Amino acid sequence: MDFFNLQPDEWQALTLTLRVAAAALLVTLPLAILVAYILARYRFPGHGFVNALVHLPLVLPPVVTGYVLLLTFGRKGPIGVFLDNLFGISFAFNWTGAALAASVMSFPLIVRPIRLSFEAVDPKLEDAARSLGAHRFVGFLTVTLPLALPGILGGAILGFAKAMGEFGATITFVSNIPGETRTLALALYTATQTPSGDLAAFRLTLIAVVVAFAALIASELLARRLRTRLGGGNA
Repeated sequence: MDFFNLQPDEWQALTLTLRVAAAALLVTLPLAILVAYILARYRFPGHGFVNALVHLPLVLPPVVTGYVLLLTFGRKGPIGVFLDNLFGISFAFNWTGAALAASVMSFPLIVRPIRLSFEAVDPKLEDAARSLGAHRFVGFLTVTLPLALPGILGGAILGFAKAMGEFGATITFVSNIPGETRTLALALYTATQTPSGDLAAFRLTLIAVVVAFAALIASELLARRLRTRLGGGNA
């Protein structure tokens, strides 16, 4: 049936979306773990401000976030010019810009469950590791990180799903360029604006729903399995 036959441009949008989401997660996850641990374990002046800043993309209109990225990382933006002149890295109207927009928009969704997992780990376990001579970082790697693994995996999968569905910040920052920045969400938008594009729009919608639903189910199953294993191991 024609309905199940993806067109070349639709395959291109799907593969680009996976590429963008994977790159966004790869860059964002280590920073999200660091920020989540700091917010969970330390209280410092400006703690509330940092927490609000982390979650700001959740409440701002995505178009505003995309415009801020354009002003900052665009070809005339201060950071964009710096990176382009020194390293030849360009974000504007490039798939790397789509990955950056996806990273920013998914960051709060990754940080939140990881922070909750860190807060659930008893700090006395870390103190016990240090009392046995383990360096703070070693104790983090061997004690805290494994116990927080369900939240980390859950946050990673949610962030990946969010990155796949990102639209507003992406189209504002890097536009809608076929083969370069047109992700699945942008391809769906394009189909809805095209005469006789109803079939393609419905097909892309179905793909997006299936992928997002699968990511959410996978997140829940992985978190549950890891909790069971860790609970059994602690017993």
